[in-house]
Amino acid sequence: MPVNPADGPILGTLYGSDAMRAVFDEATYFQRMLDVEAALARVQARLGIIPGDAAEAIAAAARFENLRPEDLAASARNVGYPVVGLVAGLSEAAGEAGRWTHWGATTQDIMDTATVLQVRDGLDLIEAELTAIVAALAAQADRHRDTVMAGRTHLQQALPTTFGLKCAIWAMPFIGHRERLRQLRPRVQVVEFAGAAGTLASLGNDGLRVMEDLAVELGLNAPPAPWHVCRDGLAEAVSFLGLVCGNLAKFATDIILLAQTEVGEVAEPYVHGRGQSSTMPQKRNPIASEYILAASRTVQGLVPVMLGAMAQDHERATGPWQAEALVLPQSFVLTHGALLHARNIAEGMVVDTARMRANLDITHGLIVSEAVMMGLAPLLGRGEAHHVVKHACDVSLAERIPLADALMRESVLSSQLDRHAIERMIDPANYLGSAGAFIDRVLAVAR
Repeated sequence: MPVNPADGPILGTLYGSDAMRAVFDEATYFQRMLDVEAALARVQARLGIIPGDAAEAIAAAARFENLRPEDLAASARNVGYPVVGLVAGLSEAAGEAGRWTHWGATTQDIMDTATVLQVRDGLDLIEAELTAIVAALAAQADRHRDTVMAGRTHLQQALPTTFGLKCAIWAMPFIGHRERLRQLRPRVQVVEFAGAAGTLASLGNDGLRVMEDLAVELGLNAPPAPWHVCRDGLAEAVSFLGLVCGNLAKFATDIILLAQTEVGEVAEPYVHGRGQSSTMPQKRNPIASEYILAASRTVQGLVPVMLGAMAQDHERATGPWQAEALVLPQSFVLTHGALLHARNIAEGMVVDTARMRANLDITHGLIVSEAVMMGLAPLLGRGEAHHVVKHACDVSLAERIPLADALMRESVLSSQLDRHAIERMIDPANYLGSAGAFIDRVLAVAR
């Protein structure tokens, strides 16, 4: 059984996804290293560096099932890296052609490029979920553009807003993350092939051609120079995941707060038994949001490890590089799991519009006191309007009467405005400002 719950067959259903685990699975990692070895052989055969039939044999043999895991484990334990055992196994499986394997490469070339191939696949999965979440939240924003609710600051009711605008604001960062991801890919999807100390001396004048053609063969970019000890691309990838998780955590926090019994405005999608308590039959806990928060905090805790691992010595690091392998798979698995939870919520959230209206009315009009003040300012001047409305609010709170009743007691108002005019100012739906326009702007970018 795995030690990390995110990788377990039972608890892993809560923390991650089978799809992302498959990308970073150890067997997949070794297959990606074999893919790099096969691509290298094909490129070198085309350039006349190794025989063509040898490249064909190497490529045909480059399958994980041709390796013996126990041999790989023994070699890794002894050498400290997995590539020596992998090359030995590949060479044996390729027969006579095996003497041409790994030509001019070094261990880190193969491992780094294999990692980049995994990261590329992982980013594909991340991008798909970002797109789905943006689409779902945009649809909710459009659907609820006129659903008035209480806006809250410092966990207190502040001014009216719409649930549509809330959804649009949830969506906006994920639109930005899609753009960040597009910008990130060219910096992280880069081949690594530079030989033992970054000079490709073993390939003579053919080194750069091999590197560039290998990049094309694998669908990656070619760097200006080796990046054995320049880890900013991978560190940026994990930092990007940390940013994504930050916005996932904000979304989950809002859902948890809106789902509180005393608020009850939004709930996670209803599934029989989901979020239930072992002792309290009435409970429907926001379990998906809770796991989003757990995953997000863990990913953000891993970001400093990647940043710290950038301090690599000379032409090959003495420890920081090995730390990356502990961070990358876990960060991708947890982020993808959190995204899947968020997508499920975004697509299927249960919105109680009646409860939103009831909560909006619990202050009996106080939530729109600013609207009343601004409406009266042209008649009384802003300072006097603020004074009159503040006094009416104090009366409303002290006597627990509607704000409209308290305002009608203010002779300076009742002499100029009738009850209908005051109630029109107090209607929250009449004080939404640019909410609709903001929604339209987000929807335009989302599309």
